Amino acid sequence: MRFGTQVCGDLALGAAREWLVADGRGGYAMGTVSGLRTRRYHALLVVAGDTPAARHVGLAALDPVVRVGGGAPIRLAVHEWADGAIAPQGHLLLEEFALVDGLPRWRWRIGPTVLERELAVRHGSSCVAVIDRLVSGGPVELSLEALCTWRDQHGERHAGHLPVQQVAGGSVVADAYRLRGAFTRGGVPAPAPNGAATAPPGDGACWSPDGTWLHGVHHRMEAARGYVPNEDLLLAGRFTAVLSEPGDALEVTAWAGDLGAEPPPATEIVEAERARRWSLTSGAADTVTAALTLAADAFVVTTANGPDVVAGYPWFGAWSRDTMTSYEGLFLATGRAEQGRELLREYAATLSEGMLANTADGGAVGYNTADATLWFLHAVERHVRAADDEDLAAELLPALDEVLAAHLRGTRYGIKVDESDGLLVQGADGEALTWMDARVDGMPVTQRAGKAVDINALWCNGLAALAVLRERAGRHADDVRRRHAVTEAAFRRRFPAPAGHLYDVLDPDDAALRPNQLLAYSLPYAPMEPDPVVLRRIADALLTPLGLRSLDPADPAYRPYHDGDLRSRDQAYHQGTVWPWLIGPLGDALRRAGLSTRDLGTGLVAHLGDHGLGSVSETADGAAPHRATACPFQAWSVAETLRNHLTSTDQ
Repeated sequence: MRFGTQVCGDLALGAAREWLVADGRGGYAMGTVSGLRTRRYHALLVVAGDTPAARHVGLAALDPVVRVGGGAPIRLAVHEWADGAIAPQGHLLLEEFALVDGLPRWRWRIGPTVLERELAVRHGSSCVAVIDRLVSGGPVELSLEALCTWRDQHGERHAGHLPVQQVAGGSVVADAYRLRGAFTRGGVPAPAPNGAATAPPGDGACWSPDGTWLHGVHHRMEAARGYVPNEDLLLAGRFTAVLSEPGDALEVTAWAGDLGAEPPPATEIVEAERARRWSLTSGAADTVTAALTLAADAFVVTTANGPDVVAGYPWFGAWSRDTMTSYEGLFLATGRAEQGRELLREYAATLSEGMLANTADGGAVGYNTADATLWFLHAVERHVRAADDEDLAAELLPALDEVLAAHLRGTRYGIKVDESDGLLVQGADGEALTWMDARVDGMPVTQRAGKAVDINALWCNGLAALAVLRERAGRHADDVRRRHAVTEAAFRRRFPAPAGHLYDVLDPDDAALRPNQLLAYSLPYAPMEPDPVVLRRIADALLTPLGLRSLDPADPAYRPYHDGDLRSRDQAYHQGTVWPWLIGPLGDALRRAGLSTRDLGTGLVAHLGDHGLGSVSETADGAAPHRATACPFQAWSVAETLRNHLTSTDQ
């Protein structure tokens, strides 16, 4: 994936395309093609805490400054300031940005002199390696200015005390992380060339402390989202070396955690990460599968409790609904069944009153979800079927039987089976318990209390899945089979609406045309036989190149744009906004109906180069041209795009 001067040199284009390199723990490095930091989340070192959502921003930037032939300094970075100024404007010297194996690479040209930057994170640790290398021309004096902070990822920090101290080996400690610089020739430490401002080999590059606070660094995306857009950064100092011949490099490694345990040299980190990525995609049948497999890798993390899933970057942590909806695409489609098995076991151990927790992103553990546990049943059955893992079925059956029992007797938030028809009821004041969970001023935008079509499709599917799991474990399932038959019959009798599609909610009835009904046709044990006429009606109203709208544009409540401040965005979140993850259910339903899906994901494949590079965004505007919104890197969007691609190419 490559971009030239027409994108790199135009901030409206280059700054709208973002890259991400995740560290496998929930932390990451993230920025834009042009180099402009447009979000408070953009930084080279973002460190995960006890949970993936508890992140801190550390090293914000390493600004390159070059002198060619002893001339005036040329600044290759780009910043926007609170007064609207863009300075410096190093993006105008960018001749190429590329993603190579999913890792970013920039090339700046100053006449015959070309400088290249590449970076990678050390997988499994909070560590980033940045290599600035002379490609042609020279000699040049290169300085890398370290712009530092240490703050919560969702906040901002202003000028004040930020502890910075120089330590041995040409390195510096900035609050909770350490930076080390080194001059290399051919990728290995080398004696300093004549005139180089480096320390002796092994001691790293020359570090010159500064201590100047840069005031009013502006983040245009935060301004557009209604948040505080400005912060201050500390210019802690600079690493400097003279690069006299092609191949000479100034390397900087930054890491958190045990600051005394130095990581490998930057070149080794980059090479190791490139090799790891090659191994992930070596069996891919085509380039799209390879790209989506790399994208999926970013969301699978290892925490103190074992494997988990980051729902989206840059601001989400783990959400059980997203994890279980994504399970097939992230684990089974990418050959991670063993890791997935461990995840399912860990999640089963957390069940409470027959429910998975929704998320702990806000600090407290919340159980306000009616569907996450039903998606869990689906994930377990899919895993057991794909991996022939009867041992896991037998191990988890007591927990899954308790899920059934809790839903029959009633659990949190009014979630309970209505014994008059076997359908599942959910709802509580001030709560939105389905995946359409946006709230404004504490009130749900789309509460959907009652018998929601997607919840009951998942309930029917879950009952059948539980029966299958019992039988595979050598246990009887007659009682579950009987209950499933009653529930399925009630679903088929009650959910068809006079308009020809399915009700979105029953008791009280809501016939809004939404994509939720697709689960009734798409799940492995879906309660409805797919009707091509109904599916065409749904697709005609909701399908876009980037997924499905969350509401029919003909509905008076439809909102075509997902923008503005948090209130405005939440009001539109499920009222017409496009959701790419829904391409999975639509594809499954079409295939069950015997219809082709070969070209269904074309727009999403093209989207890999539009927004979050190499990945799929959380949402998009309902109105054309369907501008991508919210998280640029979203787990279930990637997972379902990958799963749909694999099943479509199998046709």
